[in-house]
Amino acid sequence: MIQIDGNSLNLEFLKKVVFENEKVELKESQKDIIKKSRALVEKIAKGDKPVYGINTGFGYLAGKKIPPEKVEQLQYNLVRSHTTAVGKSSPREVVRAMMLLRANVLAKGYSGVRVETVEKILELLNKKIHPVVPEQGSVGASGDLAPLAHLALAFIGEGDVEYNGKIYKAGELFKELGIKPLDLKAKEGLSLINGTQYMSSVSAVILSKSKELFKIADISLSLTFDALMGKLSPFDEKIYLVRKHPEVDKVMKNVRELIVPSPFLTSKNRIDKVQDAYSIRCSPQVHGAVRLAAKRLEETLLIEINSATDNPLVFAEEEEVLSNGNFHGEPVALTIDHFSTALVDLGNLVERRIERLINPALNHNLPPFLVEDSGLNSGFMIAHVVAAALSAENMSLAHSPSAINIPTSANQEDHVSMGANSANRLKKIFENTKRIIAIELIASAQAMELRGEKTSPPLEKMMKLIRKDVPLIKEDHRLDKFIETVAQKIDNNYYLNNLPIILY
Repeated sequence: MIQIDGNSLNLEFLKKVVFENEKVELKESQKDIIKKSRALVEKIAKGDKPVYGINTGFGYLAGKKIPPEKVEQLQYNLVRSHTTAVGKSSPREVVRAMMLLRANVLAKGYSGVRVETVEKILELLNKKIHPVVPEQGSVGASGDLAPLAHLALAFIGEGDVEYNGKIYKAGELFKELGIKPLDLKAKEGLSLINGTQYMSSVSAVILSKSKELFKIADISLSLTFDALMGKLSPFDEKIYLVRKHPEVDKVMKNVRELIVPSPFLTSKNRIDKVQDAYSIRCSPQVHGAVRLAAKRLEETLLIEINSATDNPLVFAEEEEVLSNGNFHGEPVALTIDHFSTALVDLGNLVERRIERLINPALNHNLPPFLVEDSGLNSGFMIAHVVAAALSAENMSLAHSPSAINIPTSANQEDHVSMGANSANRLKKIFENTKRIIAIELIASAQAMELRGEKTSPPLEKMMKLIRKDVPLIKEDHRLDKFIETVAQKIDNNYYLNNLPIILY
């Protein structure tokens, strides 16, 4: 059981909840803090002084005072009117992350909600009841309003939810399971939808998967290195010590661990070269830079997922309710875009290595396109074309959404982050890059087997794992199923869980 208090959530806890369905509860010590801010909201809701979000309209309509008897209806109207997101439904893991992160923000005690509201979110999360949340429709300031409104609509029993792989009307499922919908009180609708939990959830889920993808990228690099008879000198520790960019040393260590035991490294059949092309020789610097971009995003997310991102914020001790801009997604959006650009470059680098594997002018006496009787057979010719297409698509996505601004709400919200678009773009780039790496894995395993030489024990094991799903290609047949299978096994950590080596 994981306890949340609004201050100590990290990505490891998030992974346990999102991917392993670990249960969550509100830390007991936070309940009094939440109750104090709630008491101030209730006091204001009964008074005559207009305070944004409690007894006023929203956005451009902030000047409209709402009478006390209608402040609860105001919250229902807000959730219903903001439920406007469109497009594909978010994956289950993203929705679980959104529920966890929204509950954690409310648990911090600056939102003015009731304890029951936090506990309702956790009840549904623990029972694996997931609101249906479309992916498109947030500009990332006043937070991710539309996606979070879909979340909130389900909490009050009016939206759609996924349960045990099926889609239900929330109200009907709640009735069947004996679950009471959430009754919204003053400010609670706004507190449920005001924040950056969509962009943070998508990027946190991708970041969690990326950490394992980087290790797979080092494995595919190592297989390609051995198959192309690379020179080990660029991976020497002394190279790192004279230019200490963080994370580069981890890549070098991984490659040395994977390659140094290879008998082929000292084989008399290995061609001696002066130096390798950049796509081999400079891989530690590129792989390391991508890892560093991920580290920066993680640092940003650790702050964001433990931050109060509502407007207004309730400070019970000072008896103040302050309008603010903490919902603005720019700190997250900019780091998401930096990481996305890094993944684009990783895909570009891997595509270049695939080209060297299949090109008879570059692959040091391997058969053209990695298949015997080439001409009759095309081998990996079009697998490389797919990698090139995915890399080109990534490059077309390289423009940063956070650099775009379209004012909204009658120009009251005149600068927005577009952080949700940044997160959706990151997801697409990640999926493309994962498949490019899958193609390199298949091609490098093919190339190494065609060499007829033994590589290192961990890489031999990796080749055997690949061979369970992908045979040695001796004559042409479709490769798409193989690519998707390897990509899926990368995603679920099958290879790393079955390798006799721990990588950095």
